[in-house]
Formats: sequence, C-alpha cells, structure tokens
Amino acid sequence: MKLSIIDYGAGNIKSIQFAFKRLGYDAVLTDNPDEILASNKVVFPGVGEASSAMRMLKESGLNKLLPQLNQPVLGICLGMQLMCNHTEEGSTKGLGIFDVNVKRFSNAVKVPQMGWNTINNLKSDLFKGINENDYMYLVHSYYAENCNEAIATTDYELEYASALENDNFFGVQFHPEKSGKVGELLLQNFLEL
Repeated sequence: MKLSIIDYGAGNIKSIQFAFKRLGYDAVLTDNPDEILASNKVVFPGVGEASSAMRMLKESGLNKLLPQLNQPVLGICLGMQLMCNHTEEGSTKGLGIFDVNVKRFSNAVKVPQMGWNTINNLKSDLFKGINENDYMYLVHSYYAENCNEAIATTDYELEYASALENDNFFGVQFHPEKSGKVGELLLQNFLEL
C-alpha cells in the first residue's frame, strides 16, 4: 500500500509516521502531486495557525489538488479544520470539503482544550471496534460546529464535531497518533477503508 502524508510545512509529521510504522506501514512525506495522486491513502496533518498553513497550501498548489482526490483522505487537527468552509482563526477560507465552519472556544473555558476527552455519537467504519466514550487526545482552540457530516462529537463548553466524513474525506480533531491503542485502531481502520 502506498501511503502519503502531505508535506506543506504545518505538521506533526514524525509522530504520525511512527504511528503508521508501528502498524507496519511506511508513510512517505511528500508535496509531489503525482506521488499524492498515486497513493492508496492520504493523510493531511496540521499543527499551527490556519491562515499561514493555508498560504503554504496555496503556494504549493495543494489547495487545488486536495479536494479532487478520490482515495481515502484523513485530515488531522488543523488539517481537518482547513478542509472546512471557513475558520475564525485568521479569518481563513478553507477548502470547502466539509460544509461546516470552525469557531473559537469562548474565554469561559480554558483555551486551548488540551488533554484527553471522550468521543461520542460514533457513526462510521473509521470507528470500528471503538466504543462510545472512549478517550482521544486533543490540543485545540478552535472547533468544527456540530453538523450533518459529524461522525463523532465531543463536549467542551458545547457539543462540537470531533470527526467529520464526506464521501472519501475524513477529518478528526483529535490526534490519533497520540491517543494510544484507541488512536492506533482508528488509523488501522483508516488503512482498511
């Protein structure tokens, strides 16, 4: 299986590569469109600030390529947020893959949300073998609103979409690569889609 991790300068790349290595797969870090198109599975990671990450995507032309991919694509954290219509972070227009907007948590709660929280309302093969109220690891100040494309929700100040699905596109707000056995199972499920 050819597995690509999109390289656009905004990633927690090493921990994701190690997570796939533990599952027995070598993930190639690439920004080459031909290599990405030829992959069986694509991971779109992201750590950092939305507007600068989107600028890097545009500079490489990957903002045009990503929405056209036909194979399973998994956006993680900022990667998932950039796949939405718009994020309040830097007032950034997203890729529009998921028909939902990304908002900032209010100052009524500790921001960023950092640490373990539960996932609920699980609705996808991505969660095969994963239970309601299992814990995932999160670090974020912005969240995707709960919507029709939500395949998991998490409560922090309000109920928000912690995972999204639209056709071959999947997004998770949490970090499966840092979420122990449950996160590893989710990555395995993604590889088996």
